[in-house]
Amino acid sequence: MAYDSSPVTVGDLTFDVRSTGPEDGDPIILLHGFPETSLSWLEVAPRLADAGFRVHAPDQRGYSPGARPTGVEAYDIGLLAADVIGLANALGLATFHLVGHDWGSAVAWVVAAEHPDRVRTLTAVSLPHLGAYNQALSNDPDQQAKAAYIGLFRQEGKAEDLLLADGARRLTAMYGDTVPVGLVVRYVSHLAEPGALTAALNWYRAMTPALADTPHVRVPTTFVWGADDMAIGRAGAEACGDFVDADYRFIELAGVGHWIPEQAPDTLAEAIIVRART
Repeated sequence: MAYDSSPVTVGDLTFDVRSTGPEDGDPIILLHGFPETSLSWLEVAPRLADAGFRVHAPDQRGYSPGARPTGVEAYDIGLLAADVIGLANALGLATFHLVGHDWGSAVAWVVAAEHPDRVRTLTAVSLPHLGAYNQALSNDPDQQAKAAYIGLFRQEGKAEDLLLADGARRLTAMYGDTVPVGLVVRYVSHLAEPGALTAALNWYRAMTPALADTPHVRVPTTFVWGADDMAIGRAGAEACGDFVDADYRFIELAGVGHWIPEQAPDTLAEAIIVRART
């Protein structure tokens, strides 16, 4: 099936949204992470579509050229979460299954916590509940070391210059050897557009301590984590279930790192399907 992009307008922003699957299929919204786009779901979305789901994967705020406001304050987590509800409304989705990876997972946790009447199930990938992550960041030396890069990303101007220098050598290196080269080229090309990388990094710059106070999630949830994740440690991953007051499943993937949608699409798609059907 096609995995084509079309514009969806929410307020004064226009998002590029890739959709696939039968029109009458059970809806799933997929939220990508950094530094990726909706193409990160390229191998997952068709598997969901083949299972009968209607899939919608937006290029989120800052990644869609028509939804790229200026200023750090425009990337507050509350606005990012409101975008998801706005997109669901624009697409005519009263309720939907929600999946997020990395920063998309952060947004998904907030949406699920604040809108349990809209989110039927949640599959969070790589990043645990923000309360669990903050707990690990405060107390676990391993997580503190893994998160050291965040300080750089929050430095306006310096991070962009560093990541894009030498033909975006450092940005390219972030994907390691598990993301297909063709996708890496497309990600880097997209983020090298004027203003795109700054917008993406503004997600980090807009972070506040309030993220740690994200409410418990009360919808059926699966958390998928790669044991070789270079950014997310075991402490937060194993504490994630403490912040879910509903049916919960933790899936640990041995030998898999941070880029789960690209590295383990079959396993991830199966986890999403099982969660959505239970």
